[in-house]
Amino acid sequence: MILALLVGLIAGFLAGKIMNGSGYGLFVDMVLGFFGGIFGRLVLGVLGIYVRGLIGSILVATFGAVLLIYIVRWVRSSNGST
Repeated sequence: MILALLVGLIAGFLAGKIMNGSGYGLFVDMVLGFFGGIFGRLVLGVLGIYVRGLIGSILVATFGAVLLIYIVRWVRSSNGST
């Protein structure tokens, strides 16, 4: 459990840096990373890509968190223009 939170924190921080240039704060970074890990494993699993280990988990969670941020921004911009 603590490892999952640590992976989530690192992944959320990295996703914040990639997508915005700064993190979103400790709690939001952790939540983004946690749900990004779930989402990233789901997306990559559908594509037949499976990773193992701590570094692989961080990369998958970061990938998922970046996708989540992108989707949320896209939905917000789509709703704002109508």
